[in-house]
Amino acid sequence: MTPGLTRVRRPGRSLTLTALTGIVLVYSLVPLLWLLVNATKSQPGLFSSFGLWFADDFALWDNVVETLRYDDGIFLRWLANTLLYVLAGAGGATLLATLGGYGLAKFDFVGRRAVFAIVIGAVAVPGTALAVPTFLMFSRLGLTNTPWAVIIPSLITPFGLYLMWVFAAEAIPDELLEAARCDGASELRTLFQICLPLLAPGIVTVLLFSMVATWNNYFLPLIMLKDPDWYPLTLGLDAWNAQAATVGGQPVFHLVITGSLLTILPLLAAFLLLQRYWQSGLAAGGVKE
Repeated sequence: MTPGLTRVRRPGRSLTLTALTGIVLVYSLVPLLWLLVNATKSQPGLFSSFGLWFADDFALWDNVVETLRYDDGIFLRWLANTLLYVLAGAGGATLLATLGGYGLAKFDFVGRRAVFAIVIGAVAVPGTALAVPTFLMFSRLGLTNTPWAVIIPSLITPFGLYLMWVFAAEAIPDELLEAARCDGASELRTLFQICLPLLAPGIVTVLLFSMVATWNNYFLPLIMLKDPDWYPLTLGLDAWNAQAATVGGQPVFHLVITGSLLTILPLLAAFLLLQRYWQSGLAAGGVKE
């Protein structure tokens, strides 16, 4: 070894970790593969062929068309309802979490520690434990069986607020805020023109978490909604599945599977389109001056 040079030790590869990662990958992809393969089968083909392989007939396009047209196109209505709940609920939750996290991270006020304890306690409370009290409260207000019964509870995300609180405390230097104030910038201008670009990775993270939670929400709409015209996709597909399982019911299992495939496509597209904000945030935090 040359004197004065330090040998850099590269981390070794762990076969155990690689094997566990491979098992998790297979566990995650097999259900998606099963869904994709069975969405290409007709109703008879679902029960006459192996679940993880294609049938003789390739009926994906026919299944998609039938899913969109079945029952006077109710699937499109459920899709529009889900988009409404996501845009209003997840979008509003992200906005409130961003404003609240920024304020709690960068402004000192009386009761700040108490707010922190309340937020941490709220993160530990499961949403299902609050579903019945929320239903009773909304029932007295006359808001059940309306979109507000799904949108308003979705606006509260303690985990998103805590995440933005921690992220804003680390991503925004206090010196930057002091410099903006010395230059005469108002608090709103400082927030929207200086701080929001720095908070972009955290905002996207909270947005995706809220969007997935709202898109996949099942229990809250189940107890809040009775009118099928206001169902989200999760509740609508469950109604189709129950209809197909009923004795004498119309066999629509192939529509349930195709509808499930169509349901996850917007989420995949959202993750693919927004992942660059995560990468930019990781790259920005990986360099020290």
